[in-house]
Amino acid sequence: MVVSTLNDKWLRVGGITALMLMSLVIDDYYERPLSTGLIVRALTTFVAIVVTWHVMRALIFYFRQQYPSKRQTVKRLLLTFLAGSLSSTLIFWLTGAIRHLLAYGTLANYHPENHGASITINKRTIALNLYGFDFVQAVTNFIFFQAIYETLFFIRDSSLNQKRLRQAEQEQEKLRTANLQSQLDALKQQVTPHFLFNSLNVLDSLIDDDPRQARVFLEQLSTVYRYLLRANDQHLTDLASELDFVRAYFHLLKTRYGAGIGLCITVDAGLLDCRVPPLTLQLLVENAVKHNIILPEQPLSVAIRTEGHQLIVQNNLQRRQTSILSNKVGLANIATKYRLLGQGDILIGEENGQFVVKLPLLAAEPHYSSGL
Repeated sequence: MVVSTLNDKWLRVGGITALMLMSLVIDDYYERPLSTGLIVRALTTFVAIVVTWHVMRALIFYFRQQYPSKRQTVKRLLLTFLAGSLSSTLIFWLTGAIRHLLAYGTLANYHPENHGASITINKRTIALNLYGFDFVQAVTNFIFFQAIYETLFFIRDSSLNQKRLRQAEQEQEKLRTANLQSQLDALKQQVTPHFLFNSLNVLDSLIDDDPRQARVFLEQLSTVYRYLLRANDQHLTDLASELDFVRAYFHLLKTRYGAGIGLCITVDAGLLDCRVPPLTLQLLVENAVKHNIILPEQPLSVAIRTEGHQLIVQNNLQRRQTSILSNKVGLANIATKYRLLGQGDILIGEENGQFVVKLPLLAAEPHYSSGL
């Protein structure tokens, strides 16, 4: 709500004090002898100022909430003026009545004080008030309070916009950092001498034994690196491209491990345009390879499937006996990117001997038709 986000406590204290001092000076209180009537008049004036300030403040807040758009500005200001003018007039009448009652003990013969402004045209004086309603005072009150609070709202909104902009920039930077970290983690497996040595050894053996398979291996290796380089420039990619990349990456694993590893992809064709952070599936497949036994007699089976608008990646658990240090950076980076994208937490767990990760699929980018 507007009221809860606008801190004007000290403005009200200072403003009411300043208006009270101005009233004391304008009405020459300091030149009059101190008396009960003077004290009553001063107190009722103070009450009138306090009530008027808070009523005008409440009306400005109310109509600003009811008519928040810029197109409704004229309507909002007009209603604020009318409601404020009527309210201040009623406060003026009630204050005068209380003052008269305290002074004389009765409201008999009470008439609202009439000190309204007037203008003279061709020696004719025209009062700018009607039945106690002072037009000049109404306009002055409206301009005074509206100017104060419009300024405060402008300052507050500017501050909030700057805060939102900084927050958006920080989240964008976090997403970029998480994306780069994810790419670096993926590249650690690909560009280390160990990986290159294994890949080149496999390629070398294939060149003599199966030249055709060697060409396929080299093409898949090229696809893997091409995708990794392209992923530097985007935070999201379509599921179809990510699956093509994983197939190429898995071909390298399959060539190396043979019957020790298998991949099954069952994805709804209608979801291929949905988006995921790039390298997400590669990190999950790599995580499975890193922490599980891979042997022909104990094959590692990785499955990628869709369920509703969720992408599910799972593998059978057959943890290595030798301890492998895991800092869970890959899973943490995936979770961080989904949080920054406003998708909440991903689901990670074990079900019936399977390690399962469930990822929400992001909406596909809209396709626009030229209409030709």
